[in-house]
Amino acid sequence: MTENTQIATLAGGCFWCTEAVFRRLRGVISAMPGYTGGTVANPTYMQVASRTTGHAEAVQVEFDPSVIAFEKLLEVFWAVHDPTTLNRQGADVGPEYRSAIFYHNEEQKKTAEQSMKELAASGKYKDPIVTELAPFNKFYPAEAEHRDFYEKNRSSGYCRFVIDPKVQKLYKDFKGDLKEET
Repeated sequence: MTENTQIATLAGGCFWCTEAVFRRLRGVISAMPGYTGGTVANPTYMQVASRTTGHAEAVQVEFDPSVIAFEKLLEVFWAVHDPTTLNRQGADVGPEYRSAIFYHNEEQKKTAEQSMKELAASGKYKDPIVTELAPFNKFYPAEAEHRDFYEKNRSSGYCRFVIDPKVQKLYKDFKGDLKEET
């Protein structure tokens, strides 16, 4: 991280999905999948999947706030997952798939609280928002095979049926916020 960048840590279900989405946004320097919110140091994917660590699959986003605001990251976050399902995103079930915002400072906390309040009042969802809002503690990057998963495995069923629709939604609803394709 440089002095001109900030970090956001967001859990919106499977980190393969959230990484694929956030890395496409203009102003995002990096999107690293990993684990946060639990009690076990240096957890493995299998440990997190065993539901004994307390960690959520998350993505840590380094971004340039002069290009993309934290508010915009939250807007995308809300759009690409269901913040009303407790410990679940689609067929992915368990506390490791919970919806959570791990704020890094009081400004992020206030912004997230306001964003959640506006989303709840919008009427977009009939069920209440269950997204956890918690202070950031420690982030553990996922193993190498989980990084850039979507880019490396586009033809897999999970990518085609779960991640592709999220990326397509991003292209449709946030086209003005995307990096230029090379």
